[in-house]
Amino acid sequence: MKTDLELALECAINIYHQYAIKYPIDDYLSKTEFSELLKETAKPFLRNTMPPDMTVDDYISKLFARADHNHDGRLKFTEFLTTLNLVVIDAHNRSHQHHRSQDQHSGHGHDHA
Repeated sequence: MKTDLELALECAINIYHQYAIKYPIDDYLSKTEFSELLKETAKPFLRNTMPPDMTVDDYISKLFARADHNHDGRLKFTEFLTTLNLVVIDAHNRSHQHHRSQDQHSGHGHDHA
């Protein structure tokens, strides 16, 4: 039986391939494919991780620009993983902000040692 993490990792690979073969058929994500992937599969998650003063499209553009290390206008799989990393870090940081605001109201602290 596969663990939740194994399933999530396989899912990330499968979703990447599903969108990378759209237009054109290749093993890269164009900005359009990347935007569709995030909007269709992770929009609620994005809304919870993006800065409050930013639109979804602006956040996606920022993520794409940060991940496109070789500046070729498309993301290979390793660059896509960079994007997932950035989004997960943003989500993690937001969770701490949320916990801190709750903890301030309840008088409890939240720390990683």
